[in-house]
Amino acid sequence: MPQETPHFDVLIIGAGLSGIGAAYHIQNNCPDKSYAILEGRAAMGGTWDLFQYPGIRSDSDMYTLGFSFYPWKDPKAIADGPAILEYIHDTAHTFGIDQHIRYHHKIVRADWSSEDNYWTLEIASHPDLPYQRMTCHFLFTCCGYYNYDEGHTPDFPGSDSFQGRIIHPQHWDTSLDYSGQRIVVIGSGATAVTLVPELAKRAASVTMLQRSPAYIVNLPSEDVVANALKRILPRQLAHDLVRWKNIIFSLGFYKACRRWPHTMRRFIQKGIRNEVGDAVAMKHFEPRYEPWDQRLCMVPDGDLFEVLKSGEATIVTDTIDRFTTDGIALASGQHLDADLIITATGLKIQLLGGMELKMDGTSIDLSRTHSYKGVLFSGIPNFAVAIGYTNSSWTLKCDLNASFVTRVLRQMDRTGAQTVIPEFDPDHFATEPLLDFDAGYIKRAQHLLPKQGSAAPWKVYQNYLRDLWALRWASVRDRYLRYQ
Repeated sequence: MPQETPHFDVLIIGAGLSGIGAAYHIQNNCPDKSYAILEGRAAMGGTWDLFQYPGIRSDSDMYTLGFSFYPWKDPKAIADGPAILEYIHDTAHTFGIDQHIRYHHKIVRADWSSEDNYWTLEIASHPDLPYQRMTCHFLFTCCGYYNYDEGHTPDFPGSDSFQGRIIHPQHWDTSLDYSGQRIVVIGSGATAVTLVPELAKRAASVTMLQRSPAYIVNLPSEDVVANALKRILPRQLAHDLVRWKNIIFSLGFYKACRRWPHTMRRFIQKGIRNEVGDAVAMKHFEPRYEPWDQRLCMVPDGDLFEVLKSGEATIVTDTIDRFTTDGIALASGQHLDADLIITATGLKIQLLGGMELKMDGTSIDLSRTHSYKGVLFSGIPNFAVAIGYTNSSWTLKCDLNASFVTRVLRQMDRTGAQTVIPEFDPDHFATEPLLDFDAGYIKRAQHLLPKQGSAAPWKVYQNYLRDLWALRWASVRDRYLRYQ
């Protein structure tokens, strides 16, 4: 191996929430392992450094979205983007993880050598880098599953004729002054419901244009139980208790939605009706799908309902016929005047941060692999991913995935194994889509995603309690895991 090529036991891709969490588990549980975090951008933080649109915030509470090992201190459980970014920086600095991050390391491809038993990573050229290759024994990707370079924007007829500005929230211009402007926000998801109340503070008018409604749930920005416990208990104990409280509540709410969808639909809509009264028609809050077929939208302290009720913002449920020079013409014949159109139309899926994965020079098609416990992939040696939950806080699953990876690494050390490879058995398991989730960005990418099996350990259950056992406590010696 050439001296000029840096080599590590473990390389982590991505310095966001999941990458920082993975690094903590590696250095805490495998202190003898050398590791580095490779970040393609110039700063840590991932999503929370990338997104700059007004009002950006979490749609999960920070006691579950935050790290299990580093308590969330802020009184607000539903935190804004800058507070989350500061928390990530603080965590990385406190545990010395920031010293292991290498910026401007955009990975183009990773190739596994069966002869040498290590990965070779090719890095996009950058003037600050003295090398363009690195090697590692184990590769752990923590870069999420969406494209950082572009979001999803449908092809709107007539968009070229609009004389105002069109912007996707993923590429928000922080110098943009929208004071006094007429704004239309296209979308009904988490980004749209976050933007509308914040934009309404300065804009002349804000209209949320949705093709179909989403389920929206009011949540207090501060957790009164958490804040009370933090006053009387040690910080870590209070954090752990609140974390478990919120895990059990969110899992119970999800299970209730799946088991009694009509009852929970009425419950959610009754809550909205209590918020808006007669000021807003309920047709704007009646989705075509059942609760948790797609992710629920959380609004802290009912901020969206308040601006709709007061008339500071309006909501329109309709489809777009075309863009005009001064707004949007709808299928119903209504016209929405606009100076600024914001396309909060979703994410674009991109696996592994866009890098190409190879084995002995041959490209690996991930869509032909099966996910083992949502962490490893069939037929791929010494490779893991951190992918979070669709029905709960992202970091909950990523935390378990990282813990599982360290357990596998220790098992390899105990047995002297150089590789670990999951082996799917098609004779005993049927093949199913990886995610049973109706969100548009998932449906658009089903042909790209790995598959899952019909039962454990190849089934992705989206259940923290079940995963807690499977990833943190169950044996890592498995008939479907080949150590050699």
